[in-house]
Formats: sequence, structure tokens, C-alpha cells
Amino acid sequence: MSSSSSTSRLNVDVQPGKPPVLQAKVTGDAAGWVAEHREALRAAVAEHGSLVVRGLGLRDAAETEAVFRNLGSLMIEKEAFAPRRSYSPGVYSSSKWPPNQPMCMHHELSYALELPSLMLFACLGAPTNGGATPLADSPSVLRALPARLVESFERVGWLLVRHYNDEIGASFAEAFGTDDRRAIESYCRANAITFAWQPDGALRTWQRRSAVVRHPRTGQRCWFNQIAFLNEWTIDPEVREYLVDLYGEDGLPFNTRFGDGDPIGAEVVKLINDVYEANSARAPWQAGDLMLVDNVRTAHGREPFEGSREVLVAMADAVPLADCSPTIEVTVG
Repeated sequence: MSSSSSTSRLNVDVQPGKPPVLQAKVTGDAAGWVAEHREALRAAVAEHGSLVVRGLGLRDAAETEAVFRNLGSLMIEKEAFAPRRSYSPGVYSSSKWPPNQPMCMHHELSYALELPSLMLFACLGAPTNGGATPLADSPSVLRALPARLVESFERVGWLLVRHYNDEIGASFAEAFGTDDRRAIESYCRANAITFAWQPDGALRTWQRRSAVVRHPRTGQRCWFNQIAFLNEWTIDPEVREYLVDLYGEDGLPFNTRFGDGDPIGAEVVKLINDVYEANSARAPWQAGDLMLVDNVRTAHGREPFEGSREVLVAMADAVPLADCSPTIEVTVG
């Protein structure tokens, strides 16, 4: 059964298992329509956590950028985990990730001290099969996880360990926007990231963050992290085996641990991913679609796909992690 909710004159179709959808009636000027309805669109995202807007007919990067800029203040990405194409400042391709492998649920830049409160996606080309961007309500995920596990992560947080190289994932130059070692070291000190240069020139970093935060506007407790997504046990088993053979157990491009350094077992990662799956909503992309996502309240992922898939992404409306009542204190400088 579907229901319809009206948010400032916009009729949003809400159906179980699917993201909220607004059917727009636009003739040509998508950016103008979005500018006119900006506050109502933002109100719908605040109400539902996400919103798919159909009928805009988005066709190219320039038009999409204008739409994005009419919705929020765009951020320049730092600390990327995978390469992206940059169309213009703040407008990117989706992360370059093997199409036959899923990207499990995560919150963008949950390991950063400044994070986007709003994610914007636009589909310029839909795949022939799969490739949806599933969404999960973070407070619902938090309630569904075992209380003892949540309490452990609230107490010690989570640790992201990265080993930058030029072969797998984003290089440190791509992640930090520079290959200047002093600039990278300065950024790490200012953002509570421990770092060590390796004898072969590679960079290794550690950063401890909160696994549970409060929404900066509503105060809702949210499961907000990339614990499962960036963990070794989420990687395809054959790919993991190859990477371990190549780099060793401690040389994986990225991995996560409990905040006290203890390893996170495969059973914990499976449990988190299963809870995400049980609380997911999804719908196939249609060319021209726009999606707005509250990045703190709503996690997103990407299904495997076949065919060509072109989805543009922007991170918007930066909010300091400190405004989200983190449970883990960080020291900068």
C-alpha cells in the first residue's frame, strides 16, 4: 500500500521498501524549477530522510551542476577512498568501484571532522540491470543492532586504518588533493589523523571516530560510520585473498577496527550488513532522476550493475562532526 504526504505543496509518494518519490512536471528549465521549489524539497528530505525527484530530465553535467548548486553549498571532497572523475569543483562521478561488486551501506565521509549533511545524486545514464542506490534509515539500523555491540562502539569508537598506494583505491595525492608531504602532514595534524610514511614512500594513516552520533538538527541518535563498508570482511573473498597475498594482512588499502585497536570479526561485519539489508529501500534509477539524501540520517550504497551507469554526485552543506555530539573526543594539532 502506498501513501502520499504533502510537504509545502509537493506530493511525495511513499511506498514500503522504496525511497520517497516526487513526480515533477518540468518543461525544460530543471535548475529554475529546483530553485523555485528549493525549500519544499529540503523540507521533504527533512521529513523522509531522502527524496527521489523524477521528471527533471537531467541530461548533462552543466545542467546537473546548476541543479546541485540551487540545492546546497557544495563541498570539495577530501580523504576519498576511491578515485572519482571531477566534472567541476564539487561535482563528481560516483566512486570508481568494480561494477560486479556491491558498495555496502555507508555515510559519506563519516571518518572526517567535517562531513556533508546533504548528498546529491543525479542519474544521466541508467544501467541495463542493477545499479540502484539503496538507502537505509540510520536510527532504525541503530535500534535493530544488538545493544551490547552498540554500547561497545559507543564506548571505544571505530578505527579506520588506511594504507595509500598507487595501485588500489585512491592514492594519497587523490585523497588529499596534493602530493606535497608537508601539506598532507599538516592536514592530518589538523584533522586528528595519525600518519606514518613507509620506506617505499607509501602513506599509512589511522583515525579514531565515533560510531554513533546525534543528528545536528533533530538530535536523533544515528548509527553513523563506515565500519562495515571499509572492513576487510566486506571485500570479495577472492579480492581480499589477492590483496593479502600482495600487501600482507597489515597492508590492505583500508580496514576498520574497534577504536581500541581490536579486530572486528567477520561475524560482526555480516551482522551489520544484514541489519542494513533488512532496513533498506531501493528503486531502479531512471535517466534524468535526482536524489537528495540526508547524509547523517540515511546511509546509502550501490548495487552491482551491468551496462553503462553514469551517476553524478555532490556533497553539500558541510557540518562539523563536533556539532553531532560525538562520543569519542579527538585531539587536533
